[in-house]
Amino acid sequence: MAVLMVSGCAQTEQSTDGKGAGTPVPADYTGVEELPEKLDADGTTIVVGDPAAATTVRLYEDPRCPFVEQFESTGAPALREMTLRREAKTEYTLASFRDDSMGGDGSKRAVNALRAALDAGKFTEYHAVIFENRAEIELAGGYTTASLLELADQVDGLRSEAFDSAVTTMKYKDFVNASQKTYETAGGDDPRGPGTPTVAINDTKITGNLAGWVFEKESFAMLLNSVPK
Repeated sequence: MAVLMVSGCAQTEQSTDGKGAGTPVPADYTGVEELPEKLDADGTTIVVGDPAAATTVRLYEDPRCPFVEQFESTGAPALREMTLRREAKTEYTLASFRDDSMGGDGSKRAVNALRAALDAGKFTEYHAVIFENRAEIELAGGYTTASLLELADQVDGLRSEAFDSAVTTMKYKDFVNASQKTYETAGGDDPRGPGTPTVAINDTKITGNLAGWVFEKESFAMLLNSVPK
């Protein structure tokens, strides 16, 4: 088990503050289905949210990690709310090291499926479904092609011939391997990587006494707002 280091169009509205009176500002996103999603130029980072957001949160996650599941159900909702308000964007690096300790290839298959969901513009919704069902899937033996396709049925518009083929054939195997290597290099002197979840806010890795804050919604919201922009 990894060591925890916790570390698309929208209407516009008029600004009502004194400084920017009359200046059009983007409206909040009304739901996660509106959030922009893209693969960064580095080929491994998945970026979700307004590119102009003042706060950037880097997350390192393995789909089979129970601590990531915990984070996604506790602290992450605060990040989601800030993302919908265009105050933050999230950069995901998806790891798959848990397969080595637990056996099988469930993490690799889940990361591949998440990459396929990005092509369909459904990464955010599918990512939520993946972690909401992690414990149940793990008890059943881990993520498989069949379970990943079944989970995809919970995301409107995700299932398609292209998505199903990508999941079945491991189309993004090269992405999976490259993303794992990116995760490993983020560990500094530790070639195993930084642990999951690792959280960095505007390049500041959250460690030490602050690490536990990411598992409490209100505390994590305070932490997000306290890091210099």
